[in-house]
Amino acid sequence: MNTDIPRRPLGSTGETVSIIGIGGAHLSRPDSDKEGIAIIRTAIDNGITFLDNSCDYHEGRSELRMGKALRDGYRHKAFLMTKFDGHTRTAAEKQIEESFKRLGTDYIDLLQIHEIIRPSDPDEIFAPGGSIETLLALKKAGKVRFIGFTGHKHPDIHLKMLDRATAFGVKFDTVQMPLNCLDAHYESFEKKVLPVLAERGIGALGMKPTAGGGIFRSGAATARECLQYAMSLPVSTVITGCESMERLEQAIDVARTFLPLTGEERNDILSRTAPYAGNHELYKTETIFDGTFHNPQWLKG
Repeated sequence: MNTDIPRRPLGSTGETVSIIGIGGAHLSRPDSDKEGIAIIRTAIDNGITFLDNSCDYHEGRSELRMGKALRDGYRHKAFLMTKFDGHTRTAAEKQIEESFKRLGTDYIDLLQIHEIIRPSDPDEIFAPGGSIETLLALKKAGKVRFIGFTGHKHPDIHLKMLDRATAFGVKFDTVQMPLNCLDAHYESFEKKVLPVLAERGIGALGMKPTAGGGIFRSGAATARECLQYAMSLPVSTVITGCESMERLEQAIDVARTFLPLTGEERNDILSRTAPYAGNHELYKTETIFDGTFHNPQWLKG
């Protein structure tokens, strides 16, 4: 049994990160800064290094809260990731500058382009004056150590983004996507994107291990099984929401005691979740989770 939270390589970067990461979107849900900061610091004290965030989570409040938590010597213990939405260089620069201020840091470990969810998104980002220019400039300047992108809509859009990057001579260090036991059955990132990332040495970041609560609604698997399933995939880390100390303690326990699922255990979970394929991953089929759909101004600035 593990007494510490295991770490895994972050692709071919030479960096390692905790097998569990803390999702930034949930960090504004506790009623007080005190409680939110306690969750972040308790996670770090227990060996969780990977911290997720975004400029648009709760109008920047998640970044502000995380910035406060990273004071008093915690910054150097954490691998800090945040995301921006802008597709133009101008929009990206403004959003990233605000993120640096809210987080109270002079460097970000991993900066990702958020919500690559439309087939046109890769073309806009890699167009002249696109936000890829900002991302590469910040990495060259040493203000950002690693770069990547995220999305939750369709694996083919991820593959297009990777193809555009290759055509422009850019290698992303990471790619973030939904990975869970419902995804395996429908428009699967696990089946279509994970093998490409492994082949190219790109760190895979799993998110939505419970399918945004969809697996709970189906009743087909427990929270522990969901985390175990996602962590058993070839990923660098699994990002999970911890809006309470109880949720955090559960995530820490699953990570510390983690053993990869056997083939039989994996097949059992997949057989239970198969009937719900496509019905409970609303981020793939609806716009409810699409922040830039509801706020298109974030894309252009």
